[in-house]
Amino acid sequence: MIRSRGRGRHKLFIGMAPGVGKTFRMLQEGQQLLRDGTDVVIGVLETHGRADTAAQAEGLERVPLRRFLHQGVWLEELDLEAVLMRCPQLVLVDELAHTNAPGSERTKRWQDVEHLLAAGLDVYSTVNIQHLESLNDLVAQLTGVVVRERLPDRVLELADEVVLVDVTPETLQERLRGGKVYASEKVGQALANFFQRRNLVALRELALREVADRVDDEATPESSLRERVMVCLSTHPASKRLLRRAARLAGFMDAPLLVVMVLNPHAFLSRDESALLEECIRLSEDFGGEFLRIDSDDVLSSIASVATERRITQIVMGQSPRSRGRALLGRSLAEKLQRRLVGRHVDLHLIADEPTTTAVVTNRP
Repeated sequence: MIRSRGRGRHKLFIGMAPGVGKTFRMLQEGQQLLRDGTDVVIGVLETHGRADTAAQAEGLERVPLRRFLHQGVWLEELDLEAVLMRCPQLVLVDELAHTNAPGSERTKRWQDVEHLLAAGLDVYSTVNIQHLESLNDLVAQLTGVVVRERLPDRVLELADEVVLVDVTPETLQERLRGGKVYASEKVGQALANFFQRRNLVALRELALREVADRVDDEATPESSLRERVMVCLSTHPASKRLLRRAARLAGFMDAPLLVVMVLNPHAFLSRDESALLEECIRLSEDFGGEFLRIDSDDVLSSIASVATERRITQIVMGQSPRSRGRALLGRSLAEKLQRRLVGRHVDLHLIADEPTTTAVVTNRP
């Protein structure tokens, strides 16, 4: 019979890429809950031939999958009705962004999970960061891979608990080489494409940011007062020194560092400017900061938007003698930014080309 109770709780295990250990962690927690007396079943499990994952599932009851015949091939999917009839306390559902076989009542697996939750069953599920709908264009830009299977951001936002399963890019590549992610014949191609280190670094950053943003959203007003430093760079040669000053400020405040460079999308970078861009990206990584490149011809709006979205409290900007001269004829970029951010708790640090001169303007009451 179907249990009649309130909405179930959804715990989501998220990672930067296949192979980080999301499914293993989900099964591990399911095993512990089973030992503690919780009625746990596996709704659907995708081991991809990984022996360690399959071993971790031993002893957990599996609800038989529903089979569909499509173009002469049998496909297996989560049997929602069978799970509802079994009526466990907790259902383990792997690969939340999966597209169901043609003929299924629902197009996506996350929609099946919504039905389970509405029926009062608790669900543990897994997903990789690249499957979030809002990140699709960014992931394609960073990795060159267009992800076809996607799920709405609200699925993550509505989850009762989100657990980041994280490893370093180097560890994940070693797992790949050791045959713990894909079959050996697929390893070389994977390392040359999606699993390149730069891709994994970018995806890991996205995963860490999503979970951190969720923590910020759930924070109380008292706990959200942490300082956040943003430095605004350009293709001016002084940008590296500006970045170092901002890194020192972030270090003093024990604050995260966001490095923003707004570039005109209609202008081509010279060889020196391209080299400077790469150097700033490298320095940002060395300082433990996040580098954000924005292609826009509206510098002011871009900076103001990022500062608002990221809840920045400290903004570091450069001020050359030329820009100070222009300020006599009209408001400088810093002054215009200050007006845009009026009412927000933001300090503007204006650092001149000369290394000894610093001005601080504040919007704090």
